[in-house]
Amino acid sequence: MPNTSFPGQDDAIWIPSGRATLAVPQAFGPRILWFGVADGTNLLYLADESKLQLGGEGYRFYGGHRLWIAPESPARSMQPDNDPVTVTEVAGAFTFRSNVDQFGVQKSLEIMPLGAESYSVVHTVTNHSAYDLELAAWALTMMKSGTTVHFPQPEFERHVDRLTPNRPLVTWGYTKIGDPRWTWGDELASLRQDSTLGPVKIGTFLIQGYAAAESDGHLLVKKFSVSPGEAHTDMGCNFETFTNEDMIEIETLSPLVKLAPGEALVHVETWRLYIDTTLSGTDAERAKQLAELAAAI
Repeated sequence: MPNTSFPGQDDAIWIPSGRATLAVPQAFGPRILWFGVADGTNLLYLADESKLQLGGEGYRFYGGHRLWIAPESPARSMQPDNDPVTVTEVAGAFTFRSNVDQFGVQKSLEIMPLGAESYSVVHTVTNHSAYDLELAAWALTMMKSGTTVHFPQPEFERHVDRLTPNRPLVTWGYTKIGDPRWTWGDELASLRQDSTLGPVKIGTFLIQGYAAAESDGHLLVKKFSVSPGEAHTDMGCNFETFTNEDMIEIETLSPLVKLAPGEALVHVETWRLYIDTTLSGTDAERAKQLAELAAAI
């Protein structure tokens, strides 16, 4: 167990996989609050000490990796996750399950170590209400300051070969395309966290189904299933990234579905931590490196 400090650490469950490890508290959540090399530092962002109080009825910004529901709304998305979670283990897979919230929604994370610094992270949203609920599962990983998020661009197609668009880009009202934290390559796009600059966010549809976060000389690659043709929130996004003065998020979203009472929505990410690995070279070379690393998961 690394020498570290985070809320709920006293009874947190540590799940190693090769040289990587992660920790999930039982006191609240479900949240992953520590992730990185077992003998290294935490690559996830944690809120400052003034926000790390446990319990209470309001939403708390603990940080780490969490499961929300989209589309985003202050009431439904920001349901407090301050209560203890129920933990079960079956064949090496740990499931952390929340209480049912006031909207009839129950959330769970199932984490299975796969070896070779890899994990399966299964996000489940269950409708326990008496009504249909329209929503998407939204997996958000908050990375610490200094991290850069990378995601591939759709394949280049000549104007004479395709007249319809294939590179959707969704922006929020506070997003500036000319922000200096962006690097827009023909094959790879990157957003760098900068502690001197404020919020910026974009969304897109990643047909490749992978993205990465580069931090402390390591690379977290996340893969997820892709559902072209199905409805998605935020003008068709299955991937989003957001940053501010404190941290940067690498986010994936399931399709938008209508859950009947008793039904569950499952959204799966596969994580792999590539230790002492960074992207380098030209835009094309960096895009190729990321594609090869994702293909190896």
